[in-house]
Amino acid sequence: MTNPTEVNEYIAGFPPEIQVLLEQVRQTIKESAPKSVEVMSYGMPGYKLNGILVWFGGFKNHIGFFPKTAAIEIFKEELIGYKCSKGTVRFPYNKKIPFDLITKIVKFRAEENSQVKNKKNQIEKNSE
Repeated sequence: MTNPTEVNEYIAGFPPEIQVLLEQVRQTIKESAPKSVEVMSYGMPGYKLNGILVWFGGFKNHIGFFPKTAAIEIFKEELIGYKCSKGTVRFPYNKKIPFDLITKIVKFRAEENSQVKNKKNQIEKNSE
């Protein structure tokens, strides 16, 4: 696959049955954080709202979901049964994708980013 410059192009580079799953993940993220901005980052779809929220990507046997380390730690009990590493969750194609869990994680990340932004704003306000 060449390096796509936008998400539609990225998804179109996969077999049709994988395109459906990637599009469902995309829609879940967009519905969970409707004010987020869709970007291509690190060669895969990403979403920004007060900073990066999450990325996702298609791989040979799974969808990679990248919500940052804190989210994986917070949701570790719900992620039992999925292969996880420091900042990555693997959702295998042969298992049902947990869209409700993706929703919870994206909402968590949006709140986490909002709190960081508010702290930065407060520090700037106090230094004036």
